Amino acid sequence: MAVHYIAGINEIPEGTHKIVDVKGLSIGIYNVRGEFHALNNYCPHQGAKLCKGEVCGTNLESEVYQYIYGREQEIVRCPWHGWEFDIKTGKSLFSDKVRTKKFQVVIEGEKIGVVIGA
Repeated sequence: MAVHYIAGINEIPEGTHKIVDVKGLSIGIYNVRGEFHALNNYCPHQGAKLCKGEVCGTNLESEVYQYIYGREQEIVRCPWHGWEFDIKTGKSLFSDKVRTKKFQVVIEGEKIGVVIGA
């Protein structure tokens, strides 16, 4: 497995993301409250560029007729059909069986890298 350095930590301020190409893969690098996460820029539903979708929060588990919004900046919503994925894990919010690939992020000094390879 190889680390590919793709950006400086100052290039992706908190609450933003950047889409990069690494070894033929399109990857979204997200800064969620100072932690960097990397997701495959591909929605498993129908292949949309997932990382072009809105970064948002979601409704949390609550009582009947109670709506609590939370997890702000932790969710990416597919721009085509609205499927939502946890940026930190790559898991969908609606099924344990659906996810997008998450890549390991490496921070070395001021550089952000992603680990690619088997």
